[in-house]
Amino acid sequence: MTQPQGDPLRSALPTLKGLVRYLQEASSRPGPQDLRASDADRDLVITLLSEAAGDGRLTLDEHSERSEKALSARTLGELARLTSDLAPPSGQPIRLYPSRSVSALFARERREGRWVVPSEFPVTTFFGDVVLDFRDAIWQSKRVVIYASAVAGQIKLIVPPGVGVEMGGRLTLGSRSVRGRRSGVPEEPKAIVEVRTKTFAGSVKVTTIRPPRRRRSAS
Repeated sequence: MTQPQGDPLRSALPTLKGLVRYLQEASSRPGPQDLRASDADRDLVITLLSEAAGDGRLTLDEHSERSEKALSARTLGELARLTSDLAPPSGQPIRLYPSRSVSALFARERREGRWVVPSEFPVTTFFGDVVLDFRDAIWQSKRVVIYASAVAGQIKLIVPPGVGVEMGGRLTLGSRSVRGRRSGVPEEPKAIVEVRTKTFAGSVKVTTIRPPRRRRSAS
């Protein structure tokens, strides 16, 4: 005699509740353009505006107007608009990428400078290279989860001192490594980057920049 099967809708409720909770949290998070700007962000923009005025890309009136807006800007989006016509994307002081995901298909892709790190995002390379440089990045969360998929390609992460790294996942005919630090996570990390790998003939490498050595004072 066959056993009666449980209600499929009831068994799916925990998954549905978790999905709804995730969507609510994701929708409530501010986008990169809505994040509050710091004094350091304003200084970067003002520096580029001064350079543009010095070489003739901006008139003195334009420089004065944009500088005032930079000083009063509250969000990263307001700052980014002030320099959008002054430099290519790779030369922008504030870099707001349109997509959370990073992919390189037979190409090279790079994130560096003052870019906003999502709390979790996929990184995919297929016969390509991806570099994620976190040294000057803006952290949206103290824990970042990266879903790293590399097929015959390479993903490289450059992590500043004080940031912990956790690496795990599947590995097929590939390699993964964490260099530049001792094993484990710092006692009080500024943030933690969790890398969940899925590689096939590819590699995922994390390099942690060591803090500069303190010079001994001459006696």
